[in-house]
Amino acid sequence: MGTDDDADRYRIAVAVGNPDHAEQLVRTAVDVARERDGEVFVVGVISTPQESPFALFTDEVITREFGGERQAVLDSAMEVASGTGVPVSGKLFVASSVARGVLTAVRERDCDGLLIGWRERTRENAVLGTNVDRIVRRADCDVLVEKIGALAGEVETVLLPVARSPHAELAASVARAIAVSNDARVDLLRVVESASDESEARDLLAERADSLPGVEVETTVLEGDVPEVIVAESEFHDVTVLGATRTGAVRRRIVGSTPREVGRRAEGTVIMARKGDGSLVSRVFRL
Repeated sequence: MGTDDDADRYRIAVAVGNPDHAEQLVRTAVDVARERDGEVFVVGVISTPQESPFALFTDEVITREFGGERQAVLDSAMEVASGTGVPVSGKLFVASSVARGVLTAVRERDCDGLLIGWRERTRENAVLGTNVDRIVRRADCDVLVEKIGALAGEVETVLLPVARSPHAELAASVARAIAVSNDARVDLLRVVESASDESEARDLLAERADSLPGVEVETTVLEGDVPEVIVAESEFHDVTVLGATRTGAVRRRIVGSTPREVGRRAEGTVIMARKGDGSLVSRVFRL
């Protein structure tokens, strides 16, 4: 039986499916959980569309008879976290879609945060890809979307573009968690339209730097197109962390046009952070 402390503990779920990306996703989740003295909940989903033969079986039978590959990925992911000192648990869920399974897992375990991977958009009118799009739009908790770059691995520098956004604090807290865990530096970047905006930008960077205690921080102001500058600067960093923005067409407001563009074009690892605004109130994802 769990204790009251267990119930109050910060919990981040991490959805794993692609065995090539599971380890990196779990390591990011561990960094975030460790910073908050929390735990990691690894989620695997067996998708059973309504028109499939799986509809004839119970969830228990599907998991036992057809979940071998998913269970192997889940077990491997949990093994990555098991040696970190951060508590870890995991479970396979059976659902009609990956998105539905992940959202069910978040609700069942009352998770404060959710980390999901993103490979690429699967159809032209999707923002991040069908399942990721649905999860980001519907999840009540904080959501982190990580696109793993070709050079994912040891982290020495983290790029944190700074903007005035409801999601900025979440992005900063994630950048700090990764930096602390990897003894890395956080480089704060503010992109301005003209030199006349530099003074205000410096003040904003100083304010953000003060919220990142315990890590080495450098600040830079650059002039130019926001996505273009961030993509160019991301080439010199191991991880780029961006908060969601509220700009762009209605369809793009899920994450915003800038992080979407950076995620699509940057070669390295990119993490997009969207602060939850639903019924589940994040207890610890606050600076």
